[in-house]
Amino acid sequence: MLDESLLDAPEALAVADRRGLLRGAAEAGARVRTAVRHATEAGLTQLKPDGRPRAILIAGPGTAATCVADLLGTLAGAGCPVLRLAPTGVAPAAGALRWALPGWAGPLDLLLVATPDGTEPGLELLAEQAYRRGCTVVAVAPARTPLAEGVEGSHGLTVPMATSPYGEYEAPHDGERASESYEARRLDDEAAAAAPATLWALLVPLLVLLDRTGLITAPVETLEKIADRLDTLAERCGPVVPMHSNPAKTLAAELAEALPVIWTEDRLAGPVGRRFAATLAELAGHPAVAGELPEALPAHGALLAGHLAPGADGDDFFRDRVEEPQRLRARVVLLRDRPADAGGLSAAPAARELAHSHDVAISELEPEDGDDLETLAELIAVTDFAAVYLALAPRDGS
Repeated sequence: MLDESLLDAPEALAVADRRGLLRGAAEAGARVRTAVRHATEAGLTQLKPDGRPRAILIAGPGTAATCVADLLGTLAGAGCPVLRLAPTGVAPAAGALRWALPGWAGPLDLLLVATPDGTEPGLELLAEQAYRRGCTVVAVAPARTPLAEGVEGSHGLTVPMATSPYGEYEAPHDGERASESYEARRLDDEAAAAAPATLWALLVPLLVLLDRTGLITAPVETLEKIADRLDTLAERCGPVVPMHSNPAKTLAAELAEALPVIWTEDRLAGPVGRRFAATLAELAGHPAVAGELPEALPAHGALLAGHLAPGADGDDFFRDRVEEPQRLRARVVLLRDRPADAGGLSAAPAARELAHSHDVAISELEPEDGDDLETLAELIAVTDFAAVYLALAPRDGS
């Protein structure tokens, strides 16, 4: 069972947070502002493209780059195909990963590289290959990394990745403390691809770029509004806010002993649901499945009716359960990108009916009114905080 008392103990959460995940979630708004400034200084806001690209290719490692491609593809819609280039390799390490352009890529296409690392030789080779093919190349990567320098050398454009507003942590130089600091940094590096603020640091410059091409609408004024909303959500979901009024802590507690079955409705919620499942697994070690309504109903119907259903072990009500391990139960998480009273066709009533017919509990998350990017920001922020709380709060007996 989850030790819920820890969720309302800010000091204990701070001690448990060796990877700085809560700070990363809280500083998402600041990362957006820094990323906008970097994009402006790099000249993205002054670009005057000749037209839209034929296709957008996105490459980068890990959860953040995957989500960037998913979000940009959703926002671009039918305006332009967006294709993520998945890496290959013998290990998930910077030196082992390789990317390849599709055979048809050429001068009409745009390659976007997004990475929180910047030391991947495979991405450097990809940028060089794209340059030889005539593709336009834009990269978001940490400053002064081999990738950033390589893209600039291949006549591409690099935007420095927005780092923490609190600066890089410097390890102390005395024995044991230095060793502890090194371990904390190693854990932080491992979590970088899924850390909440990393997504915004990589995504925002690319939003500015695609706004200039006319593929999406993301002017600087809208991005500033996103930063403000992320700040507001950080206040609502922060560690000092008690569980009864904190949507992220409440969601984390509801999912602690459950298999989240994440159902999304409407186009903007889809990428958020997939990201939520990925961050639950990567940050919290918590399994989850995700699907879009209405197709998710037949796809997951047997799952709700099977041994994960609450009543699946009701064969002997009087048996001794004290020594039995806690069983994982399904719980539906319904994510929608518009309020329930917004009108329009909805599969949400059918989803609720299916869950209730199997006595499966439901957690629902809907954003307040806002444009597309504000809606995305709210859903991502709450689910990111929930994943972080699940990562930090230990289970009883662990």
